Amino acid sequence: MNNKEFITALAARLDMPAQDAQKVLATFVNEFTDVLGEGCSLTVSGFGCFEVKKKLERIVVNPTTKQRMLVPPKLALSFKPSNLLKDKIKE
Repeated sequence: MNNKEFITALAARLDMPAQDAQKVLATFVNEFTDVLGEGCSLTVSGFGCFEVKKKLERIVVNPTTKQRMLVPPKLALSFKPSNLLKDKIKE
């Protein structure tokens, strides 16, 4: 499902025009990124928990050349699905 199909399905389910559904989705995505950009976690009940985790720097080895490299620290998005979502997917 691509973005256009998702907006059409959302508009049909909410019984609103597609333009309004697109605005709702854009607002949700903007708020979502703002919250995660601040380093906070975001829990959507029945769906799961999103949080930003800091990965520490580490040393990796290129298997071909045996050269060691330092990978700098970075931030990574983590998602833990809720039990309800896990059960729904299993069905």
